Amino acid sequence: MTLKVDEIQNTSGGAVTLTKQSAAKAWFSMNEATPVFLDSFNFSSITDHSTGNKTVSFSSNLANTSYSVSGSNSNDGTNYTRGTGGFYDNTVSTSSYRYVSCGGSSSTSNGYQRDDLRMKQMYTGDLA
Repeated sequence: MTLKVDEIQNTSGGAVTLTKQSAAKAWFSMNEATPVFLDSFNFSSITDHSTGNKTVSFSSNLANTSYSVSGSNSNDGTNYTRGTGGFYDNTVSTSSYRYVSCGGSSSTSNGYQRDDLRMKQMYTGDLA
């Protein structure tokens, strides 16, 4: 049996509500040095406060400040970072997220704030 459809609607003719599922409500890939979104969903702008210190603003607000953020950061070329890089919360709100991007420390280098060539983040939670 094959089912072919162009659109699925609820019994009232509107959009179907998905239950027991959670999709990303926002995500981006950014060059922090520029800074510019390489690709994004549900983001309207970037504010560059200083090296490694950015605020990204949502196009549609999230419902509360308990949303989850995951991601990764990296640099290309020959100047690789020693140790693990990452980012941490600076200011969390329903309309924006301010974070600090950092390079990792190692036995011969302390950690430091940096602009990455590829910062990627995904946000899960509920929309307002």
